[in-house]
Amino acid sequence: MAHTAEILRRMRDLSVHPDDFQERFSRSGGPGGQHVNKVSTAATVRHIPTGQSVTASDSRSQGANRLLAMNRLLDGMETQRKNDLLARRAAVSKARRQRAKRSRGTKRKLVADKRHRGETKKLRGRVGGGE
Repeated sequence: MAHTAEILRRMRDLSVHPDDFQERFSRSGGPGGQHVNKVSTAATVRHIPTGQSVTASDSRSQGANRLLAMNRLLDGMETQRKNDLLARRAAVSKARRQRAKRSRGTKRKLVADKRHRGETKKLRGRVGGGE
């Protein structure tokens, strides 16, 4: 598997090994004339541990499509890692807020709001005694 230095750097940053990827090539079809109809130029790159796969058939060149597919797959993996990190941080922050005790002023305000709501509901009673 031939990779550029940029792709290898991104793999290292994501802690994935080049052997974790599987490449397949197929005929792409579409514009490009007889070349794309006879030559397997579409590249599908699959990350075996996660099962994610990307197919690229934008170019008439197999090598260009291989690099495009690999870049798109690494983009997806980076986005997934970033979203997972944000979700973990949000969960920790939420748990911290849930454990925190309410201040005296907040408790007072909650009780006042509850009393006010009760008074409002009392005023909704039947008009005229109900007989």
